[in-house]
Amino acid sequence: MKPLLRHSAALLGIALVATAAFGHGDVAPQPVNTDALPEVGEEWLIENPYRAEKVGDETWAKAVEIGASGYTQNCARCHGLGVVSGGLAPDLRFLEAAEYGDEWYMERFQHGYTQDGTTKMPAFGEVLGQKAGWAIRTYIETRPEDGALDSHAARLSDIRDTLAKGGADEAALKAELEAIAAEVKTASGAPVADSAARQAALHLNGTPEGEKHAADALTVGLSAAH
Repeated sequence: MKPLLRHSAALLGIALVATAAFGHGDVAPQPVNTDALPEVGEEWLIENPYRAEKVGDETWAKAVEIGASGYTQNCARCHGLGVVSGGLAPDLRFLEAAEYGDEWYMERFQHGYTQDGTTKMPAFGEVLGQKAGWAIRTYIETRPEDGALDSHAARLSDIRDTLAKGGADEAALKAELEAIAAEVKTASGAPVADSAARQAALHLNGTPEGEKHAADALTVGLSAAH
């Protein structure tokens, strides 16, 4: 499977804790392959090393891709697909993309959380490792804010339908998708949102297969937005 296909308000009292009815202390962490990411050393960091300004856009994008997979396998059950909480666990999209948010996040990721003798969140540190933790963090902070695509939904739906039919003016649609993606804001304050528009634009590569995958990305993104 191609890499791109692997993942199609103030912070107030946020915690990586599920309720007792939706706790995931009994869920075995699933390994995350981070071989494609740079090493970060043995000492646990307190600031995300995979942001684009530190490692470049290509490595950042790879971290988002790997983090998306790692999140889906290990975090989505409680914190929601696409990091959109269903209300039973905190919405992690609002954790600030800054050192304070990083330090708080990694403390919970590494050591987990226990309340009154009950494990509310397992410790992922030793099992998944620091690289996986920061990749997941990178993915989380790229999630769009609520309603980010609302003003573009009708046009994105039209683009999706055009791509699904095939034979579209791909260069023009790619440029339009990139322009829309540039307007989407993150909930965390991170500079780039990994929106459905961005994902669709990345899929467009001059092939019918690329058009299909771009259309699929828009279908999933528009569905999630509603």
